[in-house]
Amino acid sequence: MNLGIFCFYENYAGDYRKTLADQLRLVQHAEHLGFQEAWVAEHHFNDFGVSPSILLLLTHLAAHTSRIRLGTAALLLPFHDPIKVAEDIATLDQLSAGRLLLGVGRGGPFPLQNQHFRTPAAISRDKLLEALELVTRLLYEDQVSHAGTHFQCDGVTIHPKPLQRPIPVHLATQDDAGVAYAARHGLKLLGAQPWTLPQLQAVLARYRAVDGSCPASLTLLRTFFVAKTREAARDQALPALQRFSERLRRIIDTGGASWASGVKPDVEALLDNALIGDVAECRDKLQRFHAELDLAGLVLKPAALDLEANLQSLTLFNDEVRPYV
Repeated sequence: MNLGIFCFYENYAGDYRKTLADQLRLVQHAEHLGFQEAWVAEHHFNDFGVSPSILLLLTHLAAHTSRIRLGTAALLLPFHDPIKVAEDIATLDQLSAGRLLLGVGRGGPFPLQNQHFRTPAAISRDKLLEALELVTRLLYEDQVSHAGTHFQCDGVTIHPKPLQRPIPVHLATQDDAGVAYAARHGLKLLGAQPWTLPQLQAVLARYRAVDGSCPASLTLLRTFFVAKTREAARDQALPALQRFSERLRRIIDTGGASWASGVKPDVEALLDNALIGDVAECRDKLQRFHAELDLAGLVLKPAALDLEANLQSLTLFNDEVRPYV
């Protein structure tokens, strides 16, 4: 099982420069500890999760690391021009010496994103899958022509081509059509933070039902904080979870989104999914996740407000939890 760190770029201090610098330190520390992956979220139009330019952020991380693989979790393809995305992805893969991991999703439930990028939620899934098909062809083929519902091109060849052939692709989806697409094309899956264990098991079952010969490879994103005692872990994590919950609720409510997506920004729901506790508790929960989901990867989002506390928690996880899974 690969181990990664999840960069959400939470702007707790109201200081963009500090937020960017702190995330870089976390990634560098994770690389020092031997973590295999670092994943960056894409969010728009809020001053809390300040990671709108996801490929620029990954390029910055690539320039300041040397071994850790760098992933998009997730690149919101319906909001981007597939030709430009393919060019940027290929360039980043070359710059990072073939370290890119491509996670893609439809975005949501954040109505301002759908509004400002002129992509209603009702069409975002179809637009995502069409964009992914076109990006994939542009990365590895020449003279690509495409006449689809949402995108068109005629005889396009991009340069450079990516170093990896192919770049690993992960799809963040729960809906039947998206899971079926992933299974038919042999794509890996990304399990988002709000998705519960039963929801994830259902996704894997639907994937295997489409093509039982293709193993479902799941990388799971989870908020975490481990400390010497359960009380110490919760004391560090709860203030951040409360602020995260408040901000997420405000962002979703701003556009009048429904809760049909299953996103529940209350603290108890976040705690249920998280790896927060003492060493024994985190070991037990992680072993359960791994056994019931057959995880290919686990990506951790440190939960504390304080950078040094997060660095110490990563070290403790690496030394006392990781060896037992």
